[in-house]
Amino acid sequence: MNKIAIYPGSFDPITNGHIDILKRSLKIFDHVIILLANHPTKTASFSFSDRLKMLQEVVQSIDPVRLSVDSTTGLTVDYAKKHHAVALVRGLRTIPDFDYEHEIFTANQFIDDSIDMVFFMAKNHSEFISSSMIRQLYKNGVDVSNLVPAIVLKYLK
Repeated sequence: MNKIAIYPGSFDPITNGHIDILKRSLKIFDHVIILLANHPTKTASFSFSDRLKMLQEVVQSIDPVRLSVDSTTGLTVDYAKKHHAVALVRGLRTIPDFDYEHEIFTANQFIDDSIDMVFFMAKNHSEFISSSMIRQLYKNGVDVSNLVPAIVLKYLK
């Protein structure tokens, strides 16, 4: 039986911190679906189609057999159940991340307690990296090439 996990997020843009979590999740799960959340109330810096293209290129460079990309406008836990996933994968960088993820975990357990959540702590080199920080640094002339995959640099320019 394949253990499937869902790695949901807005990935606006995907960072090397996200990629670290992806690679580590492949040590535990047979297949990971990167789920691009399409929240109509959130304003993204990159278009939905551009974020999708970035994710697809990243998947091709890591493991196109065990990773896939999809999207949803619905609840992640419903998507996970529909795709027979055993867990949601999330990264934790800071205390506020933990508080937020705990709230999401509690809500998901209320909806369906058969879907677990697996948390990966950000490693020291990536704990300050967030998509919004990347955008801000780049906008202010900071070289972010060590913080994002090459495809993201193309879109930032």
